[in-house]
Amino acid sequence: MVLNEKILEEILSYLDISINNLTKETFENLEFEGGFNGVVEFLQSQFDIRLENLLGAKKSSIHHLESGMKNKIIQRKQAIFENISQKYRN
Repeated sequence: MVLNEKILEEILSYLDISINNLTKETFENLEFEGGFNGVVEFLQSQFDIRLENLLGAKKSSIHHLESGMKNKIIQRKQAIFENISQKYRN
C-alpha cells in the first residue's frame, strides 16, 4: 500500500501520544537501568519498533516510503525526543 501524507500524519500523531505515555510510565518506574540515556535509548527503540508495526499494519514499511516522508518521520522523532529531554532531563 502506498501511504499518503494524511495516513503518515495519523501514524506519527499516534506514535507521539504512545511514546509520551511510555515515557511517563518509564520515568515513574525509577528501577530502569542506564539512567536517562538508557531510558532514551529504550524509547527510541520503541519508537522504531512501533513505527514499523504501524506501517506493517498498513501493508507498508519504512523502506517503501518516499524520501520526503522519511524526512518527516526523522524530524518528528527528533522533536519528540527533544521534548522528552527538556521535560525529563532533570
